[in-house]
Amino acid sequence: MVKKSKAETIMVVDDSPDTLEVLHRSIEHMGFVVFPCESAGEAIELLKDNPVDLVITDYHMPFIGGLDLIKHIREQYPNTEVMMITGYASVEGAVEAIKAGAEEYLAKPFTDEELEQAIERSLEKLSIRSAKKGSPADDYSVKFGLILVSEAMKKVSKLIKKAASSEHPVLISGEPGSEKELAARIIHYSSSRSKYPFIYVNCTEIPESFLENEIFGYLRPGQGEEFDGSPEETCPAKSIQPGFLEMVGNGTVFFDEISKTPLAVQVKLLDILANYELTCVGDNTARPVGCRIIASTSKDLITLVGKGLFREDLFFQLNMVNIIIPPLRDRKDDIIPLCREHLARESRELGRSAPLSFSEDVTRAALLYEWPGNSKELASLIGTLTAQVETDQVKLSDLPRCIRAALDLEKKSKKSLNEIEVEHIRDVLQSCAGNKTKAAQLLGIDRKTLRDKLDRLNR
Repeated sequence: MVKKSKAETIMVVDDSPDTLEVLHRSIEHMGFVVFPCESAGEAIELLKDNPVDLVITDYHMPFIGGLDLIKHIREQYPNTEVMMITGYASVEGAVEAIKAGAEEYLAKPFTDEELEQAIERSLEKLSIRSAKKGSPADDYSVKFGLILVSEAMKKVSKLIKKAASSEHPVLISGEPGSEKELAARIIHYSSSRSKYPFIYVNCTEIPESFLENEIFGYLRPGQGEEFDGSPEETCPAKSIQPGFLEMVGNGTVFFDEISKTPLAVQVKLLDILANYELTCVGDNTARPVGCRIIASTSKDLITLVGKGLFREDLFFQLNMVNIIIPPLRDRKDDIIPLCREHLARESRELGRSAPLSFSEDVTRAALLYEWPGNSKELASLIGTLTAQVETDQVKLSDLPRCIRAALDLEKKSKKSLNEIEVEHIRDVLQSCAGNKTKAAQLLGIDRKTLRDKLDRLNR
C-alpha cells in the first residue's frame, strides 16, 4: 500500500464506534490524516475550524442523517468531496446520495482495496475541480495534467474548450491508452455540469447481458417473483431500479468504447439523444433524463457502420463534436514533459526526496520508442521505474528491452551495411570464444568465406 508524501485530510462519520475505529485505522494506514466523528452534528462543528479534503459518511444516523450532512457540506464547503457508505445498500439510496452531491457510494461490507480505490477516485475529482477554479480557462496542462506542448494537443485543447461550453454530445476518438477519459473528465468539470456527478461506463467490461439493465435501469420484480426482462404492467410489488443515465441526474455519462455496445443498446441511446427520455427494461413508461453523453472509441466507427455493426444515425448524433486524440508517437514534443509529470507525481506518492531524472540515452530512447500503449503505457513504465530504481537517475539498463531496442535500431540505421556486418561478425566470434568453425556455422557461411571477411577486416 502506497504511503502519501502529502497527507490529504479525511473526515469519517459513523455512529457505530466499532465501525468508526476500523475505518479510522484503515484510512490512516493508507497515509491520510483522519478526523473521526460519531455523529453528523459533531462533524458539522468540527468542519467549522478544520476544513478537510474528503468526508466519508454513513447513511443511517440518528438526529442528522448522512444525506442532510452531504447537503450541508455541498452548500458550505464546495472544496470538500463527499463519499457515502452504508450497510443498507439500495439503488434508491445511491440515487439520493448522488443527487445530494456524493461523488462515491460504497455498500458495506467492502474491502480495504475497494475503500482505497473509492478514496483515490474522490480525491482525483477534487483535484480536477480545484484546478478548474485556480487556473486560466484554457491552460489544461496546468490544471489537469494534459500535456499541451505539441501543436496537435494544442488543437485538442481548443476543441475541449468548445465542447465544455456546449451541451452537444461528444465523440472522442483515439488509440487504446490515449487520454480519452481524461479529455472527457476535463469537458465535464469545465462545463456548467461540473457540480453534478461524472459516471464512467466501460462498455468492454460489463457483460452484454447486463449492459442494457445497467445503463437504462429495469423494472425490479416484487418479492418471490422472477424477472424475465419482458414488459409488464407496473404494480405496487414492483419498482424501478434506475440505471446510470438516471442516477447521474444532470451530470455526464461517459461511455468508453461505445463501439462495443449491442445494437439494441444503440437504439435506446439514439432515442435518448433525440428525445431526452428513457424507458427502462421491462417497463413501458418513458421518463425524462437530463444528463449529457460523451462517448469514446478506439475503432473506426465509419467502418463499423459499413459492416452493420454500428448505427449510422447514432454515429451522426454522437459526432456533433468530434475530438481526435493523436497517438503519442505522432506528438514527440509531449513525451518528455509527460515523463516529467508522471515522475514528479509518482515520486511524491512514494515519498522520494526528489523525482527521478533520465540519462541522455534514456531520454533518446523514450523519444525514439513508438509507445503502442500510448500515455497509459508511459504512465505504467514511470510507476515501475519510480518504485524499482534505487538511484537518482534512470539508466538505459533500467528500461525494458523493447524500449532499449529503439535506441539500438537508431544507432544501426546510422551505420553502413559494411560496418553493421563487421560488428555482427565480431559479436559472433566473441560469443564463440574465437572458434572460427563454430562462428561460420552461426553466420550461415563456410569457413573460407569467414576467413576472407576477416582478412579484409585486418587490412
